Amino acid sequence: MSRIATVSRATKETAIEVTVDLDGTGDYHVSTGIGFLDHMLEQLSRHSLIDITLTAKGDLHIDGHHTTEDSGIALGEAFARALGDRRGITRYGDALIPMDETLTRVALDISGRPYLVWKSAFTQPKLGDLDTEMVKEFFAAFAGSAGITLHIETLYGVNNHHIAESCFKGLARALRAAVAIDPRKADAVPSTKGTLGGAPGAPGA
Repeated sequence: MSRIATVSRATKETAIEVTVDLDGTGDYHVSTGIGFLDHMLEQLSRHSLIDITLTAKGDLHIDGHHTTEDSGIALGEAFARALGDRRGITRYGDALIPMDETLTRVALDISGRPYLVWKSAFTQPKLGDLDTEMVKEFFAAFAGSAGITLHIETLYGVNNHHIAESCFKGLARALRAAVAIDPRKADAVPSTKGTLGGAPGAPGA
């Protein structure tokens, strides 16, 4: 079964096209116009083994807010479409990611119930040309559009680059585990309800 999806999203603020292959090898082609965001999305692809092609054109003459948030929305939507009915997936994933002096924990549930718990902070306003406050907004947009419950907590860390990168790598490794097909239940949706991936706000599964 092919788990590939393409999403095109166009508004007055951004135009984004993204393709994901959940069973890829971590190949990426990313261009958002925001160098640090590109770097983070490349890390997300490489460490999740999810192929990601994402091109975004946004109103960067204003700032990077719309481009960053809308990239998260489009990527999450492509991810959700590629998952289909979630049949056979492991569903849960977690990772504990060290990066020099930083340690970040990420846990997620591909539940159909979008939720973000964010316990990470930055001490500088920018990383390259990305506003650090937009790191949380990206994860919120992705979790909301993908329909996943996502917990991110930096246990400790000093370097802002390391903090951000460990969050993205943590998401990558947790996704890699969660989307994997469980060979013991490859034909079943991992829920007592028999369904996952309902509309935001749907009852628990």
